[in-house]
Amino acid sequence: MSQSTSRPLKLEGKVAIVTGGASGIGESTVRLFADNGVKVVVIADIQDDRGRQVAESIGSQRCSYIRCDVTDENQVQSMVESTVKKYGKLDVMFSNAGVLSSQDQTILDLDLSASDKLFEVNVKGMAACVKHAARAMVEGGVRGSIVCTGSVAAANGSRRRTDYCMSKHAVLGLVRSASVQLGGKGIRVNCVSPSGVATAATCRSLGMGMEDVEKAYRGMSRLEGVALKASHVADAVLFLASDDSAFVTGHDLVVDGSFVPVL
Repeated sequence: MSQSTSRPLKLEGKVAIVTGGASGIGESTVRLFADNGVKVVVIADIQDDRGRQVAESIGSQRCSYIRCDVTDENQVQSMVESTVKKYGKLDVMFSNAGVLSSQDQTILDLDLSASDKLFEVNVKGMAACVKHAARAMVEGGVRGSIVCTGSVAAANGSRRRTDYCMSKHAVLGLVRSASVQLGGKGIRVNCVSPSGVATAATCRSLGMGMEDVEKAYRGMSRLEGVALKASHVADAVLFLASDDSAFVTGHDLVVDGSFVPVL
């Protein structure tokens, strides 16, 4: 049975951008978008080789790669404008690019210089992507969907990685404000907030293997028998990007298996 007759294509004919789309949650979402009928999904990342490989594996008719450092607003604006110029519109922005703390970053030893670098990506970069995606949608008369990657850290305190926790609280504030301001334009803005996912970046940060990271994170969930995968987060992003969530905006969709905060 062909894909088109086996299930509906939730993003048929839509143009999407995924920042941080070369790996991890971003890559899983890019592939899921491609499987759901997008006209094209644009990978925006700074991992050139990896980004091109993912795009080529999907096919140039449905996926392309563009280098974009989200900490440079000019690059974000250019990336959005080039997408609209080439493909005619922008329907979906998944603002996903982000980084983890480079060290423990407890409040008593908080390295503010390192925090500045993290906020450049996680907060200012996120805001730039929402800003320019929204402008393109408004100018194009598109009732689009913007989805940001948050975290369970946006609803909890943390024993360490204070700056990361702060940045994800900021993302939630961005989503709530943008959803209020853009609702009158028919543009939806939502957030997907996973708990720990054993991506390559997370494993490098923790200095642990994939299985060990999954085992550690499994203890933070009340849901037995399931380890959170990037594909689970991608499923939630697809819901928020598609018309399945046509009346959902300003929402923080938590994907955490009933998270157990560390006391």
